[in-house]
Amino acid sequence: MDKYDVLKLDNQLCFPLYAASKEVIRLYRPFLEKLDLTYTQYIAMMVLWENREVNVKKLGERLFLDSGTLTPVLKSLEAKGYLKRHRSSEDERVLLATVTDEGMRMREKALAVPGEVASCVSLSVEEAVTLKSILVRLLESFSACDNSGR
Repeated sequence: MDKYDVLKLDNQLCFPLYAASKEVIRLYRPFLEKLDLTYTQYIAMMVLWENREVNVKKLGERLFLDSGTLTPVLKSLEAKGYLKRHRSSEDERVLLATVTDEGMRMREKALAVPGEVASCVSLSVEEAVTLKSILVRLLESFSACDNSGR
Protein backbone atom coordinates (compact mmCIF):
# COMPACT_ATOMS: atom_id res chain seq x y z
CA MET A 1 0.00 0.00 0.00
CA ASP A 2 1.44 3.36 -0.92
CA LYS A 3 0.84 6.61 0.94
CA TYR A 4 -1.31 8.00 -1.90
CA ASP A 5 -3.92 5.24 -1.61
CA VAL A 6 -5.84 7.51 0.78
CA LEU A 7 -6.34 9.91 -2.14
CA LYS A 8 -7.85 7.36 -4.53
CA LEU A 9 -11.48 8.05 -5.32
CA ASP A 10 -12.37 4.37 -4.86
CA ASN A 11 -11.08 4.53 -1.28
CA GLN A 12 -13.31 7.44 -0.27
CA LEU A 13 -16.53 7.20 1.73
CA CYS A 14 -17.48 10.75 0.74
CA PHE A 15 -17.74 10.03 -2.98
CA PRO A 16 -20.39 7.28 -2.96
CA LEU A 17 -22.35 9.32 -0.38
CA TYR A 18 -22.18 12.38 -2.64
CA ALA A 19 -23.05 10.45 -5.82
CA ALA A 20 -25.86 8.48 -4.16
CA SER A 21 -27.35 11.66 -2.72
CA LYS A 22 -27.32 13.33 -6.14
CA GLU A 23 -28.89 10.27 -7.77
CA VAL A 24 -31.61 9.90 -5.14
CA ILE A 25 -32.58 13.55 -5.57
CA ARG A 26 -32.59 13.01 -9.35
CA LEU A 27 -34.99 10.08 -8.86
CA TYR A 28 -37.38 12.34 -6.96
CA ARG A 29 -37.41 15.01 -9.67
CA PRO A 30 -40.10 13.63 -12.04
CA PHE A 31 -42.45 12.78 -9.16
CA LEU A 32 -41.98 16.17 -7.52
CA GLU A 33 -42.34 18.06 -10.81
CA LYS A 34 -45.93 16.78 -10.93
CA LEU A 35 -46.42 18.55 -7.59
CA ASP A 36 -44.50 21.67 -8.70
CA LEU A 37 -41.99 21.15 -5.88
CA THR A 38 -38.23 20.96 -5.78
CA TYR A 39 -36.62 18.39 -3.51
CA THR A 40 -35.69 21.09 -0.98
CA GLN A 41 -39.25 22.43 -1.00
CA TYR A 42 -40.52 18.87 -0.53
CA ILE A 43 -38.40 18.18 2.55
CA ALA A 44 -39.40 21.55 4.03
CA MET A 45 -43.06 20.65 3.46
CA MET A 46 -42.51 17.26 5.09
CA VAL A 47 -41.46 19.02 8.32
CA LEU A 48 -44.41 21.40 8.06
CA TRP A 49 -46.89 18.57 7.45
CA GLU A 50 -45.58 16.86 10.56
CA ASN A 51 -45.49 19.92 12.82
CA ARG A 52 -47.94 22.41 11.24
CA GLU A 53 -45.83 25.31 12.58
CA VAL A 54 -42.05 25.50 12.90
CA ASN A 55 -39.43 27.95 14.02
CA VAL A 56 -37.60 28.83 10.76
CA LYS A 57 -34.19 28.67 12.42
CA LYS A 58 -34.95 25.18 13.77
CA LEU A 59 -36.29 24.16 10.36
CA GLY A 60 -32.94 25.10 8.82
CA GLU A 61 -31.11 23.09 11.46
CA ARG A 62 -33.41 20.09 10.93
CA LEU A 63 -32.84 20.18 7.15
CA PHE A 64 -29.12 21.06 7.39
CA LEU A 65 -29.77 24.23 5.38
CA ASP A 66 -28.34 27.68 6.01
CA SER A 67 -30.64 30.69 5.91
CA GLY A 68 -29.32 31.74 2.50
CA THR A 69 -30.64 28.47 1.06
CA LEU A 70 -33.76 28.13 3.19
CA THR A 71 -35.15 31.66 2.78
CA PRO A 72 -35.73 31.42 -1.01
CA VAL A 73 -37.30 27.97 -0.53
CA LEU A 74 -39.75 29.35 2.03
CA LYS A 75 -40.48 32.43 -0.08
CA SER A 76 -41.32 30.20 -3.03
CA LEU A 77 -43.56 27.95 -0.93
CA GLU A 78 -45.27 31.02 0.48
CA ALA A 79 -45.83 32.40 -3.04
CA LYS A 80 -47.47 29.06 -3.95
CA GLY A 81 -49.77 29.45 -0.96
CA TYR A 82 -48.43 26.44 0.98
CA LEU A 83 -47.18 28.31 4.05
CA LYS A 84 -47.22 31.65 5.82
CA ARG A 85 -44.23 33.19 7.57
CA HIS A 86 -44.82 35.39 10.61
CA ARG A 87 -43.14 36.60 13.78
CA SER A 88 -43.82 34.81 17.04
CA SER A 89 -46.20 36.68 19.33
CA GLU A 90 -44.07 35.57 22.30
CA ASP A 91 -40.71 36.62 20.86
CA GLU A 92 -40.57 39.05 17.95
CA ARG A 93 -37.08 37.78 17.03
CA VAL A 94 -38.43 34.32 16.18
CA LEU A 95 -39.72 33.76 12.65
CA LEU A 96 -42.28 30.98 12.28
CA ALA A 97 -43.58 29.13 9.24
CA THR A 98 -47.11 27.73 9.38
CA VAL A 99 -48.55 25.38 6.79
CA THR A 100 -51.76 26.62 5.13
CA ASP A 101 -54.85 24.61 4.25
CA GLU A 102 -53.58 24.53 0.65
CA GLY A 103 -50.25 23.22 1.92
CA MET A 104 -52.03 20.49 3.85
CA ARG A 105 -53.95 19.49 0.70
CA MET A 106 -50.58 19.10 -1.05
CA ARG A 107 -49.73 16.42 1.51
CA GLU A 108 -52.45 14.20 0.07
CA LYS A 109 -50.97 14.59 -3.43
CA ALA A 110 -47.48 13.77 -2.11
CA LEU A 111 -48.50 10.49 -0.48
CA ALA A 112 -47.44 8.43 -3.51
CA VAL A 113 -43.96 9.96 -3.83
CA PRO A 114 -42.07 7.77 -1.29
CA GLY A 115 -43.43 4.57 -2.83
CA GLU A 116 -42.68 5.73 -6.37
CA VAL A 117 -39.09 6.52 -5.43
CA ALA A 118 -38.69 3.31 -3.40
CA SER A 119 -39.73 1.29 -6.44
CA CYS A 120 -36.65 2.67 -8.23
CA VAL A 121 -34.22 1.66 -5.47
CA SER A 122 -32.97 -1.91 -5.32
CA LEU A 123 -32.63 -2.28 -1.55
CA SER A 124 -34.65 -4.61 0.63
CA VAL A 125 -36.65 -3.04 3.45
CA GLU A 126 -34.06 -4.35 5.92
CA GLU A 127 -31.17 -2.87 3.93
CA ALA A 128 -32.98 0.48 3.67
CA VAL A 129 -33.61 0.54 7.43
CA THR A 130 -29.96 -0.32 8.13
CA LEU A 131 -28.67 2.30 5.69
CA LYS A 132 -30.92 4.98 7.18
CA SER A 133 -29.73 4.09 10.67
CA ILE A 134 -26.08 4.34 9.62
CA LEU A 135 -26.66 7.67 7.85
CA VAL A 136 -28.48 9.15 10.85
CA ARG A 137 -25.59 8.07 13.09
CA LEU A 138 -23.17 9.66 10.63
CA LEU A 139 -25.12 12.94 10.63
CA GLU A 140 -25.19 12.95 14.43
CA SER A 141 -21.43 12.44 14.53
CA PHE A 142 -20.86 15.61 12.49
CA SER A 143 -22.06 17.77 15.35
CA ALA A 144 -19.09 16.50 17.36
CA CYS A 145 -16.70 17.82 14.73
CA ASP A 146 -16.22 21.58 14.61
CA ASN A 147 -14.60 21.40 11.15
CA SER A 148 -11.49 23.18 12.35
CA GLY A 149 -9.23 20.55 10.83
CA ARG A 150 -8.75 18.55 14.03
